[in-house]
Amino acid sequence: MTYARNSKLAAYQSVSVHGGVANADPHAMVQMLMDAAAERMSIARGCIERGERKRQAALLHSCVLIIAELRGSLNLTEGGPLAQNLSDLYDYMIRRLTLANSKGDADVVLEVSRLLDEIRSAWVAIGPEVRKSAAAPTAAPVNVAVGGRAAMV
Repeated sequence: MTYARNSKLAAYQSVSVHGGVANADPHAMVQMLMDAAAERMSIARGCIERGERKRQAALLHSCVLIIAELRGSLNLTEGGPLAQNLSDLYDYMIRRLTLANSKGDADVVLEVSRLLDEIRSAWVAIGPEVRKSAAAPTAAPVNVAVGGRAAMV
């Protein structure tokens, strides 16, 4: 009975997650990645405490992949120093998670989790502004006469 109930719950969660991804804007997608990494780090800390090395390794590896994806999505050209600093922080977090995995150190996982929480809090805070600017209509091209010729601006 437990297996059947768990498989139904897993199916519901899968549909919920896939539905969320399909309908998510880019800002929400990044937030979903951060949430997934935070959840996996929390579970990994419990695995470290219980000595579940195989599951711990899989979870922390998943966190490294997610953070690497977040890092890879940064636009370093347009983002300037802020994007570079965030890239450096993500790199640090990846190195710390790798160390935490090899040493089985829950405190290091907690450190990275707290760093990610800080980033996530800032990300959530800018959400309304990002969505507002994304929803704002872009100016339609305007016909103007330039030197007696029509031009689109």
